[in-house]
Amino acid sequence: MRLRALLDTDALGLRLLGGEDELDRTVQGVMTTDLRDPSRYLAGGELVLTGLAWRRDAEDSEPFVRTLAGAGVAGVAAGTAEFGYVPEDLVVACARHRMPLFAVHESVAFATITEHVVRQVSGERAGDLAAVVDRHRRLMTSGPTGGGPDVVLDLLRSDLDLRAWVLSPAGRLIAGPKAAGPELPAEVCARLAAEHLAAARAGRHTPHRMAVGSATYSLFPIRGGGRSAQGSRDVRENVLSDWLLAVEADAGDWPEERLDLLQGVTQLIAVERDRRETARTVRRRLAQEILELVQTGAAPAELAARLRVAAPVLLPGLGAAPHWQVVVARVEWEGGTVDGGQAAQSLLEEILVDPLATGAEPSDRIAVAHTGDEAVALVPLSALPGGDDGTETGIVADTLLESVRDPLSAGLNDDGRLTLGVSAAVHSAEGLRGALEEARHARRVAAARPGRVCAAGHQELASHVLLLPFVPDDVRRAFTARLLDPLRDYDRRHRAELIPTLEAFLDCDGSWTRCASRLHLHVNTLRYRVGRIEQLTSRDLSRLEDKLDFFLALRMS
Repeated sequence: MRLRALLDTDALGLRLLGGEDELDRTVQGVMTTDLRDPSRYLAGGELVLTGLAWRRDAEDSEPFVRTLAGAGVAGVAAGTAEFGYVPEDLVVACARHRMPLFAVHESVAFATITEHVVRQVSGERAGDLAAVVDRHRRLMTSGPTGGGPDVVLDLLRSDLDLRAWVLSPAGRLIAGPKAAGPELPAEVCARLAAEHLAAARAGRHTPHRMAVGSATYSLFPIRGGGRSAQGSRDVRENVLSDWLLAVEADAGDWPEERLDLLQGVTQLIAVERDRRETARTVRRRLAQEILELVQTGAAPAELAARLRVAAPVLLPGLGAAPHWQVVVARVEWEGGTVDGGQAAQSLLEEILVDPLATGAEPSDRIAVAHTGDEAVALVPLSALPGGDDGTETGIVADTLLESVRDPLSAGLNDDGRLTLGVSAAVHSAEGLRGALEEARHARRVAAARPGRVCAAGHQELASHVLLLPFVPDDVRRAFTARLLDPLRDYDRRHRAELIPTLEAFLDCDGSWTRCASRLHLHVNTLRYRVGRIEQLTSRDLSRLEDKLDFFLALRMS
């Protein structure tokens, strides 16, 4: 469709502010954004819808429009709800870059415009798609209580007899049909998310299909910001943040009309996802401001005052938080060409939600900032579930990633890592700087461990493992090779299992009987193996110093 066709539809409430000579541009899609630089999500030809939350002052309009023009955007539609009008500096910037600009009346939802464009671009679809889209539009425009992913999924269930669920990349259930029988089990959600991420990393065509027990599921990506598969320069930029739609059906033999239907549904759900993403903007901005105060060593009184101001946003209805914890995450990709900061931010907002919670709203009380490849979460403990005795409980590093480790490992594949560090709880603003450093140290401890997804907590900082992340790599390699390579070579030649024996012997604190029992060996066989270890390494496992050296070598290997 062409841009000028938007002005022919009164229901869209669009008013042209500039760019009349460019109205014959072709619109190929829609993107809703309030990012200051959304270029990574643009493929060209989009109508960009923006609520102007990115604009802090008049100087912001020029770089924003310049970015859109460079990406080949067809036009911009700016909502008037933020300021009551479209700022003149945005009008001037659009005129300078020959960018058509529309004003969107505050009574018109972006979802209405998105649906209209999607339907026009996609052409006339099957009657079932029109029915679902029309009914969903009416519900979406009736207000927040009538919209959301659940409504679309209920319509799929009632109109097309399809059961479908919206899942996060970590496998958390975000939405499902209300009348579809039992909820999708958590273990099935995790398996579907892992399959989806693995397929995305492998570049397989969507929808991905997977059998779980007697059921077959077809998995469709839900990409934020109107992104298409061709629009992303590198799949790693968004693979850990995109939602997915899991449909209990085998889409392998579906006609094109039915596939088009599901693609249209994912675009509708993406509108809701983008709305929730935009709602996080204020919390992220508050987290960034507090983080900057903490890092620059601001006075405790200034920091406490800032937290009091932020409390109504971070803790709506709960007042001030008595305790805080800091969680630091880093996503690192081999080659260093992909910024992992936004991925780490999205993942923290996801995994810090109570695993039993459904929907996206529980994350509304977690503020996460990011700088470079690192994300920092300021978590008020009042937002976390309490213990059995009614007392508040904090985040425990060992259990934080249990339910999401497999899906995220599939998304990280062989070239990415996620490491997290968790601080102890602090009772005042004065303790936040120490908590931040503590969480960063804990993350470095986690980074020294094997595996694609690792976490460490403040409890481990009082242990010898605190030293391991700070040993230079070449020293670590030389130390472990000197102690363990003779044992590995011997195991390779004789299948003697000296390394597993050494690990079990140290884990049993040198107890012959306990270790023999664990390995299902006779004590004499165990003594023979330990003797061979000592012979090959010229060490004595009865000496504390040699036991400690072996222990550290195993931890660093």
